[in-house]
Amino acid sequence: MEYPLPNFDLTFEQQLDLFSSPELAKTLTGIRHGIEREALRINPNGSLSQQPHPQALGSALTHELITTDFSESLLEFITPAETDPDVTMAQLTDIHKFVLENIGDEKLWPMSMPCFIKHQDEIPLAEFGTSNVGRMKNLYRRGLKNRYGSMMQAIAGVHFNFSLSDEFWQLWLQGQGKTADRDSISAAYFAMVRNYRRFCWMIPYLFGASPALCESFIKGKNSSLPFEHLGKGTVYLPYATSLRMSDLGYTNDAQSGLYICYNQLDNYIASLRKAIRTPSSHFARFNGKVDGQWQQLNANVLQIENELYSPIRPKQPTRSLEKPTDALADRGVSYIEVRALDVNPFSPIGIEREQFYFLDVFLLYCLLTPSAELNTDKYQETEQNLRTVVERGREPGLELLREGESVSMQAWAKSMFEGFNKIAALLDAQHGHKRFSEAVARQWSKFVNSENCPSAKILSMLKEQQLDNAHLALKMSGEYKQQFSQTEYRHYSVADLQGLAKTSIQQQRDIEAADTQSFDDFLLDYFADVTPNEVAS
Repeated sequence: MEYPLPNFDLTFEQQLDLFSSPELAKTLTGIRHGIEREALRINPNGSLSQQPHPQALGSALTHELITTDFSESLLEFITPAETDPDVTMAQLTDIHKFVLENIGDEKLWPMSMPCFIKHQDEIPLAEFGTSNVGRMKNLYRRGLKNRYGSMMQAIAGVHFNFSLSDEFWQLWLQGQGKTADRDSISAAYFAMVRNYRRFCWMIPYLFGASPALCESFIKGKNSSLPFEHLGKGTVYLPYATSLRMSDLGYTNDAQSGLYICYNQLDNYIASLRKAIRTPSSHFARFNGKVDGQWQQLNANVLQIENELYSPIRPKQPTRSLEKPTDALADRGVSYIEVRALDVNPFSPIGIEREQFYFLDVFLLYCLLTPSAELNTDKYQETEQNLRTVVERGREPGLELLREGESVSMQAWAKSMFEGFNKIAALLDAQHGHKRFSEAVARQWSKFVNSENCPSAKILSMLKEQQLDNAHLALKMSGEYKQQFSQTEYRHYSVADLQGLAKTSIQQQRDIEAADTQSFDDFLLDYFADVTPNEVAS
């Protein structure tokens, strides 16, 4: 099916004029955000916790706010969609406080790259109980460990979920002669996603905070990166911004040749489903059972959609046991998930309020800028630019590729900030404050002087204090735990969070009691659209 694409004939200025109409501008106060923050539980000495997910936190399978990611030790905090960043910040603060009060003397690691880990077997896989869906989640993680190793999965990040209101889409699309239905809204979100891919090199430059890491992370790995050494066990790149986003971090070689199409919803779904249904000779070696346990969900290029590592995802909330691609095919795009943010180590909750305001401006710029379709060459150009900035982003005179031509990163950023300032002024007028313009100005200061970047600040602290990365992170984690002990609950109460934990445990028990299938049959049913001999085989 061909979806109605946004009007590429309109320039940014023409789009901004439409955007500025009083009726449409009012809807901009309806932008909604949700945050997913990951954090490792660590022991007092900075080593990774080996304890199971604490009972007091509830069920990782069913809790709406507190779960785990790859490991039992890798917590994930999730906030519901809200229009006011202050509400989201309060929710995150309360969740952090509650967790820290219920994990004994453990702390939360405040950085993206993990603490000292001697061997990947020290990273326990997340457990979700005995239900079929819980066992499937655990098996998926076992597959990730076998395919890519556990060390990469111990990396933490922050995901920023962003959506525009139905009222906005109604007026915005009507102004371009389109009907605000599932197809046209999805097409507009995909236009935004394509531009995000073009411009996302800016995100690690501004917010990357992982220029250094513990040497244990790269032990046994073949890396061509020219690392320098610091302290007793820290390696770093002098101009790096986000090693989390480098080839060492949340990427993998097996997906390097995978082309996911971001031009239209149908093509995106088709290319993702193809990866899920295409057998991989490389991963076939993990077929079968070892000691009675399957070693992966299937032997395909991707086990499930979530295995795709991408700096952004178009999303639609899923129903029970519904695949993400099926949700998108049925109901279209509901929001986008920005996945290129490092944990902000200078914030006790991993993100600062200012980042909300800037990212709103940045994503609206992606919407208003003409967004032609991406072919494979242009897609690879976006990948190359991202790689350049994560490894060398603060290098003086750095150049990137734009439409096949070399361009100064500084000059490119300057032209974008001209547009940012106009969008920020419009948002400020609707919200009755100057926070958007102030956020843009603060980010521009990082291009004026790269020493203002968090990656530069981290390196400066390490060098000036002659600290290892791990020692700095451990110091911060202790300070933040102490800070939360003196913080009052602002949004949730203790009773609220205790009640959610108790309810989630009962929900898990109900799911386990309702199971009637064997696990093998459950997997066959779930992957009914995949050739049977490709499933857990």
